[in-house]
Amino acid sequence: MRTTLTLDDDVAARIEEIRTREQKSLKQVVNDLLRKGILLDRKTIKSKERYETPELSAGKSRFPDLDNVAEILSVAEEEEYR
Repeated sequence: MRTTLTLDDDVAARIEEIRTREQKSLKQVVNDLLRKGILLDRKTIKSKERYETPELSAGKSRFPDLDNVAEILSVAEEEEYR
């Protein structure tokens, strides 16, 4: 596939360094770097494990009947329940 690619100056400089050091063509260096980036991205996506929130006991409830909201509110407001 033939395409036009615009590179940032810092990226172009790094590619040129690699190209000179390894004595490869621009096409080879760009393709190698893109392959490495794609493989790294795939590994990152696959390695993410599902996180589960650990269970934590809050102890016994102070109220045997949680449906009695009036009693719970009166205790929370420090009133004597009638």
